[in-house]
Amino acid sequence: MSHAHSIIQIENIHKRFGKVHALRGISTTVQRGQVLVLIGPSGSGKSTLLRCINGLERPDTGRVVVDGIPLDDSSDHINAVRAEVGIVFQQFNLFPHLTVLQNITLAQQIIRQRTPDESKKIARELLAKVGIPEKADAYPAQLSGGQQQRVAIARALAMNPKIMLFDEPTSALDPEMIQEVLETMMLLAKEGMTMVVVSHEMGFARAAANRIVFMDGGAIVEDTSPEQLFTNPREERTKQFLSKILN
Repeated sequence: MSHAHSIIQIENIHKRFGKVHALRGISTTVQRGQVLVLIGPSGSGKSTLLRCINGLERPDTGRVVVDGIPLDDSSDHINAVRAEVGIVFQQFNLFPHLTVLQNITLAQQIIRQRTPDESKKIARELLAKVGIPEKADAYPAQLSGGQQQRVAIARALAMNPKIMLFDEPTSALDPEMIQEVLETMMLLAKEGMTMVVVSHEMGFARAAANRIVFMDGGAIVEDTSPEQLFTNPREERTKQFLSKILN
C-alpha cells in the first residue's frame, strides 16, 4: 500500500496487557479521505488499535505516524496529533453541568484560542449539521442517547480535525436511535472526512466504507473492499464471522 498519500501509517505494532497479546504485529495505512471500518469479534484488538492512533494507548513495539508526526515519547508530538484527531467513544462523555453549546465551545476556546462569539457561531453551525440546532441550550440529561452522541460528534468536529475516530459509537444506544447517528457519520464520509470506525453496524460498513479490515486475535485477517468482504470473503475465519452476524 502506498505511503505517499497515507495520513495514518501503522508499522508492525504489538501491544500487551499483562498476559493478553492484544495486537500482534499490525501494519496498515489509511489514505487521506478514506473511510476504514474495523470489524471483528469482541477482544480482537479493534478498539486498542484505534486508541493507538491518537496516543491513548502506546504500542510496546512498532510505530504509528499520523500526518507525518510520529507518536513517540514526545509530549509535543502526542499533543500535535491529538489536536488533529477527533475521537467519539461509546459513552458520550459530555459535561453534565454544561449546556450543549457550552460543551461544544469549551475546548474551542481553551485549545483553539477562539473568542466566545466565534466558538458559539461554529457550535451552532455544527448543531445544525448534525440535525439538532434547537438543543443548544439544553443540558445532556435532557437529550436522548442519540442526541447526546450527535453533540459529541459536533464537539469533536468543532476542533477542525483532519481525522475522526469512532469507537463503537452506536453500541450504547437504543436501536431506534442508532440510525440518526449513522446518518451523521454517513454525511461526514460523503464530505471526504478521513475516518477510522470500529463498528458492528454492517449496513453502515457496507454503505460508507472504502475499506473494511476484519480483525481476530489481535491480527488483521482480511483487508479488502466492502463489496469483496460481503459477497466473496477470502478467509474462512471471515466467512464464519459474517455467517453469525448477517442473517
